[in-house]
Amino acid sequence: MDLRRLRLAAASAFFVQGLLFISLTTRLPDVKDEWDLSEPELSGLLLMMVLLAGVGSLGAERLAKHRDSATVLRIGLVVIAVTVPTLATAPVFAVFVLGMAGYGVGLGFVDASTNMQAVAVEHEYRRPILPSFHGAWTLGGTIGAAIAIATAHLTLGQGAAWLAVFPLAALFAPYLRRDAGEISTDVPPVRRNELLMLGGAMVLFYMVDTASSTWGPTYLDETFSAPDRLLPLATFPYLVATLVMRFAGDRLVARFGSTFVLRIGGVVAAVALAVIVSAPTWPVAVLGFTVLGTGVAVIAPLSFSAAARLAGGPELDAATRQARADALIGRFNQFNYVGALLGAVMTGLVGADSLRVGFALPMVLILLIWPLARAFAPSSQPAVTR
Repeated sequence: MDLRRLRLAAASAFFVQGLLFISLTTRLPDVKDEWDLSEPELSGLLLMMVLLAGVGSLGAERLAKHRDSATVLRIGLVVIAVTVPTLATAPVFAVFVLGMAGYGVGLGFVDASTNMQAVAVEHEYRRPILPSFHGAWTLGGTIGAAIAIATAHLTLGQGAAWLAVFPLAALFAPYLRRDAGEISTDVPPVRRNELLMLGGAMVLFYMVDTASSTWGPTYLDETFSAPDRLLPLATFPYLVATLVMRFAGDRLVARFGSTFVLRIGGVVAAVALAVIVSAPTWPVAVLGFTVLGTGVAVIAPLSFSAAARLAGGPELDAATRQARADALIGRFNQFNYVGALLGAVMTGLVGADSLRVGFALPMVLILLIWPLARAFAPSSQPAVTR
C-alpha cells in the first residue's frame, strides 16, 4: 500500500472542494446583484443549499454502508462538476436555484466522503494528519479566493463555470479502497456524550467559518463600501491564516495538547470577531478576519479525528472498523451543516439591518469551545491501532 499516493489523492479532493466552495461563496455579492436578491432572500437560498448538503451527507452515510468512501466521493465529484456550471451560467432564476440545489447535495457527498478518506488514511499512518488534509482544503480555498479576485471583472458565468474541470480531474485520483472482508454487526456502542461534545465543537467552527466566507465580502461591501475588486479580502487573508495554522496544527497539538490549543483559539477568535464587529474601516475588519482564521483553524480536523476514534479500535476487524468509521463520519458531518445554518443563515437574518449585529452572534457563541474542549483530552481519545 502506497500511503503517500493515498494521502495525496485524499488531499487533492479536499483541495478541489475548498477551491470550488470559496470561489462560489466569495462571489455571493455578484449573485445578489445579478438576481437582485435581498439579504433574507439570499439567506433563504443558502438555507436550501445547507439543508440539501445535509441530505447529501446523510446519503453518503447510507451509501458508505454498502460502497466504500472512494465510490461515494466520485459520485459527489460528478454531481458538483455538473451543477457548478449550471448555476454559474443559468439563463433564468429557476435554473440557478436548481443548480444551487444540486450543488448542495454534491457538497454534502464530497464533504462526508473526503473526511471518510482522511480518517481512513490517518488510521493507516497511525499518527494525526487530519489538520494537513484540512490544510489542503484551505489551500484550495485560498487559490479560489485569489481566482475570484483576479476574475472580479468577469460575469459569474465567465469567472466560475470553467471551475468544473477540477472535480472532473479529481475523479481519477487513486483513493483508498475499503478493506475486503465481512462486516460484523457485533460492534461496541458509540460514546454518545463525547460524540455530542465533539459535534458541538464542529458546530461552533462551521458557524464562524461559514459566517466569514459567506457574509464577509458582503460585510465589506455594505458596511464600508469597500472597492468591489477588494471584497474577496474578507476571505483571502482569513484563509491564509487558517492555512498556516492547519499545517502547524500537528506540532502545536503535540506540544501543548488539543484542549489547550482549542481553548486559546476560542479566545483569539472571540477577540477577532469583536474587532470585526467594531471595526471603523474596512482594513481593520480585514485584520479581524485574518486573526479569526488563526483562532478557529484546527477545530474541524481535530473534531473529525477524535470522532473517528469513537468508531472503535483493535477490538474490531479491519473491514468492520473502516465501514463503521465511514458511517460515523457521515453522520458526524451533519454537525457541519448545523454550524453552517447558524453561520450563513442566522448571521444574515440577525444582521438583515446591520451585519455588525450579525457577526456579534458568533462572537459570543465561539466561547463555548472552552467547556467543550475537554472532550479532546487524550484520556477521552484512546489512540487508534490496528
